[in-house]
Amino acid sequence: MESPTQPPAPVMAAYTYCEAVTGRQARNFAYGIRLLPTDKRQAMSALYAFSRRVDDIGDGGLDADAKRERLEATRELLQQVRRGAVGEDDTDPVAVALADAARRFPIPLGGLDELIDGVLMDVRGETYETWDDLKLYCRCVAGAIGRLSLGVFGTQPGARGVERAAEYADTLGLALQLTNILRDIREDAAHGRTYLPADDLAKFGCSEGFHSSAPPPGSDFAGLVHFEVRRARALFAEGYRLLPMLDRRSGACVAAMAGIYRRLLDRIERDPQAVLRGRVSLPGREKAYVAVRGLSGLDARHVTRRNQRGRA
Repeated sequence: MESPTQPPAPVMAAYTYCEAVTGRQARNFAYGIRLLPTDKRQAMSALYAFSRRVDDIGDGGLDADAKRERLEATRELLQQVRRGAVGEDDTDPVAVALADAARRFPIPLGGLDELIDGVLMDVRGETYETWDDLKLYCRCVAGAIGRLSLGVFGTQPGARGVERAAEYADTLGLALQLTNILRDIREDAAHGRTYLPADDLAKFGCSEGFHSSAPPPGSDFAGLVHFEVRRARALFAEGYRLLPMLDRRSGACVAAMAGIYRRLLDRIERDPQAVLRGRVSLPGREKAYVAVRGLSGLDARHVTRRNQRGRA
């Protein structure tokens, strides 16, 4: 539930720090949460800043043992937040902001434990044989973020199918993560990571990996990308069922973030090898269009009409 009063000055300073981290490190995410009311935007920034800390540990230059140690220390900090042991005068602004957000909204903090579990999978250098294997990882690092966000957004009273809202939020997180994996194929390969399922790589002759701006010799790289794009689109279609269950501004936020990633998919589908040449992104004007579309409620109305046709 939302607090009717503004947080005290130290907490506001902590939120300001988290919003700065979000704006600097996550432009697509920051673009979406700008559409939220202040209290929800602050809470989402706190969630992002904590998640960013976890990701930075996993992506940093420490050895595996040191990373595991820091991740477990971060898990202990999360436990302190859960126990209400973080005061507004704590020196860690991310902990202060997250603790306040957890008091104001029914955030399922266990999702952040799942995120830590997912990053530990990265630290162990795990690879994924099948899509079912990769889904487990994606649910940890992205599906959990969808469910955490739903704790901030809330759902509309009496919304049809609301009992499945967390499932749809989770599925939307999977769609975003699979899009990220496609976009970052070359960058991940440079760090010795391969996320796409080994079964899929073998099917399209890409088992050698992606270490240059050209696909592996003799591979059907375009076929692989189009296969994964179709999978991501199906996840988006299912996850979008969440939109009619949210209030207007929360729905606009979700529609904006998801819309940006769907348009990234469009670009990747048109030019699969672009992901081997560099990071695919959208210009600001296109993001602005997606945000306006989200605020207008077009996506939510489209999903509602589609659902009604499906029940007819």
